[in-house]
Amino acid sequence: MKRGLLVLATVVLVLGIAAWGTLRLLRATSVTPSTEVPTTAVKKGRVVISVTARGELQGGNSEMLTAPMVGGGDLPITFLREPGELVQAGDVVVQFDITQQEYNLREAQADLAEAQQQVIRAEADAEASAEETAYAVLSAEADVRQAELDVRKNPILPAISRRQNELALQAAKDKLRQAQQDLRNKQTTAAAGIAIQKAAENKAKVMADLAQKNIDSMTLKAKTSGYVNIQQNTNMNMMYWGMQLPPFQVGDSARSGMAVAQIPDLKNWEISANVGELDRGHLAPGQKVTVKVVALAGKEFHGAIKSLGGTSGPAWDRHFECRISLDQGSPELRPGMTSNLVITAETIDDALWLPFQAVFESDGRTFVYLKTPNGFMPHDVTLVKRSESQVVLKGVKEGDVVAMSNPDQSSKPAAPQQNGAMKALQK
Repeated sequence: MKRGLLVLATVVLVLGIAAWGTLRLLRATSVTPSTEVPTTAVKKGRVVISVTARGELQGGNSEMLTAPMVGGGDLPITFLREPGELVQAGDVVVQFDITQQEYNLREAQADLAEAQQQVIRAEADAEASAEETAYAVLSAEADVRQAELDVRKNPILPAISRRQNELALQAAKDKLRQAQQDLRNKQTTAAAGIAIQKAAENKAKVMADLAQKNIDSMTLKAKTSGYVNIQQNTNMNMMYWGMQLPPFQVGDSARSGMAVAQIPDLKNWEISANVGELDRGHLAPGQKVTVKVVALAGKEFHGAIKSLGGTSGPAWDRHFECRISLDQGSPELRPGMTSNLVITAETIDDALWLPFQAVFESDGRTFVYLKTPNGFMPHDVTLVKRSESQVVLKGVKEGDVVAMSNPDQSSKPAAPQQNGAMKALQK
């Protein structure tokens, strides 16, 4: 019994010593894994500062068709071309309901016809009155001549007869003056009456012409050939709040002055792109642009920056509109096509440069993590130019090795949040 216990104790001791030796051996031969920091070397050579963006193809001198300024209400659409339909100059693109304007035209034409009849009547009345008054003047003139002949007999007539003849002559002259005055008065009155009627006629004619002009303006025709681009119906704002508005359709109503359709000029193409605020300092009108239309694989177009718009957007996504004009178009181009842009901003020779990710900023400093015999150390540099992928800088030498990420963060587990004055923020 004692010998059995002794053997068992010996076996347990031997197994324990063996396990302990194995554990020591594993610890001695194991290698603690270390996290490698990605690095890159400072390069020297020609650096092309370029800006990439994505834009939408548009006609350069687009013709916008808007609802006419007719009345104060909405204008129902009775005819509308299909989106993307090719039209020629003079083709009808949009037709609005002209029922009310046709009624207004008939009313104005009826008023014009009545006014014309009133003018004719006023002229006839004036002519008849003038003839009657003219006859009275002729009759008075005849009485004056007869009275003058009677006065010539006075030398051989008694005094009473002479006096009667003189009174008769004076009365005839007074009658003649009155007839002549009546003639002038009636001529003036008749002319005024005719003028009033002609004014009413002109007013009715203006109203008829205006009604006809309104009817003509409610038919929108293309001035140039192109593909129709139907605009969004902003009258649907309340119904589609927070969603993309649908385009106009037949039966929709448009307010006066609202854009309904657009016909881009197929001879002049432009691209509208939103570019990040960071790249604004690199861009200027006239810079060359290479354009690749997504829908036309393998084709490349060339253009230049036409204009730069104002910066807009929230603080975390500031951008500005950049318009590019193409040097030459193509029959395959269509409005709304997505295009990838590469804008060549500047070319710098013999420049020291690094990838964008190798430069850090923190607490007003711009630095890199330079590799030294003592490890990676922060090293201040001066930025010369910056693009989306490259940074031209000063303060380092060609061939210097720098870290592509923060070595301190790479050598320890990630934490939910890091604090400290030396925290590096990549730009």
